Amino acid sequence: MEFEEIKKIDTVFLEKFKGILKKCTLCPHKCLVNRLEDQKGFCGAGAVPIISSVMAHHGEEPPVSGTNGSGTVFFAYCNMGCVYCQNYQISQKHHGNPFTSKGLAEALINLYKNRCHNINLVSPTIWIPRILESFLTARSYGLHIPLLYNTGGYESLETIKMLDGIIDIYMPDIRYSSNEMAERYSGAKNYVKHNRLAVKEMYRQVGNLVLDENGIAKKGLLIRLLVLPGNISGTKQALEFIKEEISGDAYLSIMAQYHPEYKACNYPELSRRVNEEEYMEVVDYAEKLGFSNGWTQEYISFDKEDLFRPDFKKKKVFKYYEEKDL
Repeated sequence: MEFEEIKKIDTVFLEKFKGILKKCTLCPHKCLVNRLEDQKGFCGAGAVPIISSVMAHHGEEPPVSGTNGSGTVFFAYCNMGCVYCQNYQISQKHHGNPFTSKGLAEALINLYKNRCHNINLVSPTIWIPRILESFLTARSYGLHIPLLYNTGGYESLETIKMLDGIIDIYMPDIRYSSNEMAERYSGAKNYVKHNRLAVKEMYRQVGNLVLDENGIAKKGLLIRLLVLPGNISGTKQALEFIKEEISGDAYLSIMAQYHPEYKACNYPELSRRVNEEEYMEVVDYAEKLGFSNGWTQEYISFDKEDLFRPDFKKKKVFKYYEEKDL
């Protein structure tokens, strides 16, 4: 969307979004707290965005990171309380610094000037009114790269609908196919319903992922599927949902990078990594369903407590074996 078009919605639209903070319903928790007065709901966030880091990130999927990196903003706090969160220092312990609207706008412009391929908003849901305020300012100073919404997938349909025409790339997780698992391990009630309605709306807005001549994402939907131990994630059922209700041409990122973090040691079923058999069973099922666009990760097993380093393999899920050495 060009700046002149955005400018038309500036006052009414932005004020409506900011007004939601008076009785916060940005996500499915619908806590109804007045965050403008620093009242706290499930996520614990107040009025002023807390940001852990702003950087050119090279660890995302290939069309997102590209050659120059993804202009990533890591927001603190989260509307999911995952007991295994790998970013728990940010999401649960809230490490970071407050940013004014002007300060965030300047940060976005600097990412653009450093030739990042996109603005990648990590865990943006609870901060979206403040983000849009900064985004509109940055647009007026020439920011013209895709805006990417990177989320755990616990989204309000109403909030996603309000972002129609603003977000260029949606990158949601489909983390669970069971409400029971979602509530037990992430504190997210009715996750499946809210997640699937939101992902369908995201697809309606932007369609399948579109890459430019250099393989860089310009617009569309990229769905992330984190395989959890013991089929806790229900990833096969998620693949069936995508096939039946989104698109057989959808771009997927099937991830093997789970490792126990944060409070995972308190849950025996989550206190180990995903094994290779579990992961490849999901990859093979994606092939069986006919998916051919996406990325997998080479499975690496460790004898020591080394962290998994994401290593995304080129698109074509069904070519995992042939391309694993590329």
